[in-house]
Amino acid sequence: MATATDTSASPVAAPDASPVGRPIVEITALRKSYDTNEVLKGIDLKVRKGEVIAIIGKSGSGKSTLLRCVNGLEVFQEGALSVDGQKLMHESPTAMRALRQQVGMIFQSFNLFPHLSVGRNIMLAPTLVKARDAKAAEAQARKLLERVGLAEKFDAMPEQLSGGQQQRVAIARALAMEPQVLLCDEITSALDPELVGEVLRVVESLALEGMTLMMVTHEMAFARKVSDRVIFMHQGRVHETGAPAEIFGNPQTPELQQFLSSLHD
Repeated sequence: MATATDTSASPVAAPDASPVGRPIVEITALRKSYDTNEVLKGIDLKVRKGEVIAIIGKSGSGKSTLLRCVNGLEVFQEGALSVDGQKLMHESPTAMRALRQQVGMIFQSFNLFPHLSVGRNIMLAPTLVKARDAKAAEAQARKLLERVGLAEKFDAMPEQLSGGQQQRVAIARALAMEPQVLLCDEITSALDPELVGEVLRVVESLALEGMTLMMVTHEMAFARKVSDRVIFMHQGRVHETGAPAEIFGNPQTPELQQFLSSLHD
C-alpha cells in the first residue's frame, strides 16, 4: 500500500480489487452537508457482492451518515449511489421503495415495535411491502428466529427480551426482506458487554454465508476477524482502506496510527 505524502489532501486507498463478486454498491463522489457542515467530502467506494466491509474511525468522521445515505435515509447533495444497478433517486418514491427492499439496516437502538410480538415484528414488512401471505410470512419468521438462536421467542413481547435478544430479532427482521446488502450501524454499542458476543456471532454467521455487509463498528477484534476490507474514515473522507492485516498491522498515515493507538489508552 502506498504512503500518502500529504495525508490531509491524499488519503491512502488500496484499489477496490477484491476476490469477491461484482460490485453491488457503487458510490461516486458523494457529498453530504448539514447546512454549512460538510460531513461527507467526496466518497468513492465500491462494495462487491459477498464482501464484508468494516468502517472504522472517530466519532464525527461520517461513518453513520455514509450508511444512512446508502439506505436512502439521508439526502446527499452531490455524487451518485447505486445498489445492484439501481440508482438512488430521492425524487422517485417507486425507485426508493425498490432500493429499500434491496438494503436492510440494523441500528444501534433495536427499533422493535413494542406493541407487537417478536414474530409479528418480523412478519410486518414482508406482509405489507411484499404482500406475502400470513402463513408464508410466519413460516419465514420462525425460520429466521431459529437462525438467530431465538426459535422459542416467536410469541414473546420485545420488553421480555434482553438487549442482545432484541438486537438479534432486529437482525431477523432485516433479513425477512431478503436484502442484497445489510448495513449494521454500531449494532452492539447500546448493549451490555456480556451481550455483545451473542450479536456478533450472528453477524459472523451471516458473513460466512456470503451476505454482503457494511458495518460501522468499534469492535476492532471483530472487524479484524470477519471483514474482507477495512475502511478508515477521517473528517468525511475514506482515508485508508485495505485488508484487515494491513490496516491494523501496518497503518500508513499518522491519523490511522493515532486512532488505533487511542483505542489502547
